[in-house]
Amino acid sequence: MSRQDHIVHGFKATLVARAIYMVSSALLMFLLARYLLDPDGYGTLYWVIGVLAIVQLVADLGFGKSAARYFSEYSEKAPGQIPHLIRTTITVKIVAITLVVYMLLLFHEQIAIGLGDPTAAPFLVAGVLYVTVFSFSTFTQIAFQGFNQLVYSAVVQAISGVGRLVFAVGFVLLGLGALGAFFGYIVGYIISAMVGLTVLYYKFYTQYEPASTYEDGLSRRLLEYSVPLTATRSANVVDKQIDTVLVGVFLTPTAVAFYTLGKQISDFVLAPAESLGFTISPNFGEQKATGQLDRARQIYETSLTHTMLLYIPATAGLVIIAEPLVTMVFGNDYAGAVPVLQILAAFIVLQAITNLTSDSLDYLGRARARAIAKGGTAAANFGLNLILIPTIGVIGAAIATVATHSVYVAVNLYIVHSELSLRLRRLGRSMGVICGITGVMALAVLLVTPLVSSPLMLIGAIAVGTLTWGVLAVVSGLVDPQDVRSAMT
Repeated sequence: MSRQDHIVHGFKATLVARAIYMVSSALLMFLLARYLLDPDGYGTLYWVIGVLAIVQLVADLGFGKSAARYFSEYSEKAPGQIPHLIRTTITVKIVAITLVVYMLLLFHEQIAIGLGDPTAAPFLVAGVLYVTVFSFSTFTQIAFQGFNQLVYSAVVQAISGVGRLVFAVGFVLLGLGALGAFFGYIVGYIISAMVGLTVLYYKFYTQYEPASTYEDGLSRRLLEYSVPLTATRSANVVDKQIDTVLVGVFLTPTAVAFYTLGKQISDFVLAPAESLGFTISPNFGEQKATGQLDRARQIYETSLTHTMLLYIPATAGLVIIAEPLVTMVFGNDYAGAVPVLQILAAFIVLQAITNLTSDSLDYLGRARARAIAKGGTAAANFGLNLILIPTIGVIGAAIATVATHSVYVAVNLYIVHSELSLRLRRLGRSMGVICGITGVMALAVLLVTPLVSSPLMLIGAIAVGTLTWGVLAVVSGLVDPQDVRSAMT
């Protein structure tokens, strides 16, 4: 299988799994918000998940990503070291998780009171299980990425999404409320973690004949490389979750529900870019190791152009139809999420670039530079949230996210350019054509949106925009129908 075929195969597998995961997540979001929980319960559930995501940092650190980098490297040059690397990584993770869950169990009441919501204490007790199983579920996905075996990673993710949906809905229907939905998340991650660890053991750990000795200094390098990755991951999680936590601290669970809903819709839209970034990133490390930077540049430029061709028009359309989308799908109780979603549309474009770029920088060996950039912008995001949320409410969190992420994306692109010498003039011409396509498509959607009065008509408006975009993308030459047909087969 050629390199391009391998990327396409991995992308399709990842995209299918991401589609299963995102559809199940979207269905869960819809059922919980529309039928099963009120805005207060919905907001409390996702506020606690945001708090635990920050707690999760100490449990995960950067060991998973660091291990994936060395899995990618040593599976080619010294396969006998792979079992040693797997044992080291899992041992360190167990020690870190044990310390974190012990502290969480010991101080859960104080944490809940300190954050201003004593009723969250039972969630934090259950968070001991959540942190553990979520950590191993995500670790196995990252490990399979390092081995460039994305189908396994895709399966683990899909299982977690379906498991969460089935058990969260089931527990709420049994009358357990938001806490029941949270236990549904836990059960979903238990199943996916068990599947992931089983595959990791039988398909990788036992398949490599361990070297008689552990390479001198390898475990030290594994831990050292995890330091900048820990910084990046910490900054990334804080950047993504601190706004939700602060909205809950300064405002109300209902405000958290509005903000969370806007972010969840954004995440749903971002699934294809995340899949592509997850797929192509291991190839950059392999190509840098073999000196094939021209090939790496071509892959990145093509991926960036196609990603922007999808996301710039899509987010413009989302801004236009945000109000009927939110009120018709989730109900008028969530109308407060509309301005949040419209502001976060800009974040969707920025995050699409980030999803394509960030993992690639790790595999190019630029984790430290990315960590510095992410740390700086995360700190700025925290500061802006402290200023804007108390003064202008929930939309202040969205503004802070867009402003600081713009800086981070600019730095990421600069680092990629310094590594791959991107052809900026060529990329600029492509972006100009994409903006022209976006303008025509937006005009078409604007003309039909005032007619939208039912979900069926909303689908029709989306179809008009999609058809306009598709025709212009083909006419402009940015999309070759033959390439699309080949990728789909």
